[in-house]
Amino acid sequence: MNRFVVVSGCSGGGKSTLIDALAGRGFATVPEPGRRIVAEEQAGDGRALPWVDLAAFARRAIAMAIADRMTARTMPGWVFFDRGVVDAAVALEHATGEGVVAPLARAHRYHRKVFLTPPWPEIWTRDSERLHDLDDAEAEYARLAAAWPALGYEVHVLPRVGVNERVEWMLGVLAGA
Repeated sequence: MNRFVVVSGCSGGGKSTLIDALAGRGFATVPEPGRRIVAEEQAGDGRALPWVDLAAFARRAIAMAIADRMTARTMPGWVFFDRGVVDAAVALEHATGEGVVAPLARAHRYHRKVFLTPPWPEIWTRDSERLHDLDDAEAEYARLAAAWPALGYEVHVLPRVGVNERVEWMLGVLAGA
């Protein structure tokens, strides 16, 4: 969809902070599927936690991202996604070797301009929903940075600046759409 904009990239790179800032400016936003799944799994049996069963986690993230897209159709204007179907499909393909990225990406398109948060060691932190280390986050970023352009998206790497500057930069890039 032309109105569906994805913020992807490095875990711990500031995606959620950026999405929160966009919401604060009145834009429609969709929170990251992964964090919602981790919270649900930690409250339940924990079988689909990414550090327990990455494939099960990624399958849940794909389903949630597809459901999020359906819900977002009712939202007005730009809709900003903290990750999306492609992020989850890249994780599943990494975990299992299944060739799921291309078919899922074809079926669930986003705006052609995708924004990636690069690794940013100065702000990266581990928390109860992010147990991997920065090296893992950087490897994830490399996979996503390769996947998005291979799927025909125009990738824009967000500058390492304050959140308000990131929002302005991003909106400027979209205004040139």
